[in-house]
Amino acid sequence: MGHLTDGNDELLKRVRRIAGQVTAIEKALTANADCTTTLHLVAAARGAMNGLMDEIIEEHVRAHVADPDLTAEDRAVGAEELIAVIRRYAK
Repeated sequence: MGHLTDGNDELLKRVRRIAGQVTAIEKALTANADCTTTLHLVAAARGAMNGLMDEIIEEHVRAHVADPDLTAEDRAVGAEELIAVIRRYAK
């Protein structure tokens, strides 16, 4: 994913926020917080993960599928990689 180096700082900030959200979930579970609070924390973390996934997918499409300098073979490979990830993600 070397093509992400330009936006790496922003992605790493997202990942750190997600890590903080997961830590909050762990603390809520450890403290026996009520279900609603814990569910809200999980939903927020899931939303953050989805946002991260969106950013990485967008960059993959731009760099490995839509780039006009790519060969047809390179585009096909990029598309197949993305399809495999989406299938796994959708499970």
